[in-house]
Amino acid sequence: MLDQITPLILTKDEAPNIERTLRQLAWAREVIVVDSFSSDATVEIARRFPNVRVLQRAFDDHAAQWTYGQQQVRTPWFLALDADYFVPEALVQELSDLVPGTARAYRASFRYAVNGRVLRASLYPPRVVLTTTAHSSFWLDGHTQRIAVDGDIADLRTPIVHDDRKSFRSFVARQKRYMRQEAEKLRLADPRSLGIAGRIRKLVVVAPFAVVVHTLFVKGLILDGRAGLRYAWERFVAELILSRELLYGVRQR
Repeated sequence: MLDQITPLILTKDEAPNIERTLRQLAWAREVIVVDSFSSDATVEIARRFPNVRVLQRAFDDHAAQWTYGQQQVRTPWFLALDADYFVPEALVQELSDLVPGTARAYRASFRYAVNGRVLRASLYPPRVVLTTTAHSSFWLDGHTQRIAVDGDIADLRTPIVHDDRKSFRSFVARQKRYMRQEAEKLRLADPRSLGIAGRIRKLVVVAPFAVVVHTLFVKGLILDGRAGLRYAWERFVAELILSRELLYGVRQR
């Protein structure tokens, strides 16, 4: 099965992450990296790996960028990875043993890590990561992409580790871009279509404080020490940026 899978990764200034991620993909005959003209050493690092093909494309949106990458895949399956996703050896073995049957895609859960410390929980949702090249497409959902699959979706047993080593300043810069799009999505959404998280977010000032209580005490991250506090702080900042966009974004434009 591994010979039928091409890992596909999007990058933009991912030098702190990309080497660690690519090192876990030595099993793949080819890994495709679609880079959005990084200004750091991302491309240089990626080209050190003999099984990596680096392509560059100016970024317009996540769905279009992933679609471009999908069009370059030469195998029946591809594994859609962010540059800060760490693929454990147990998952590689699970992929090797897969017998897809009627499944045309597989969904993975995630463990979240802060500087290598794996947390006991997070707010990061499961998502489709492995899918057939011929029966999937990407669509834009707020700031990020989703994969639409024409067929059955099964679940992988082994979680992927999300471990972003970029700076907090970089995190804030990304959230400012992402939350502008998330705010627009919430403004346009039918209120009846929103889940509980979306409804809380529309309460604006409530959401940043609610996420701190939820992560630290409901999810138990206060027991993870500094790593848990760092995660709660990042979620607080992200929700604060979103609240600001919901309050002032339209007025500023």
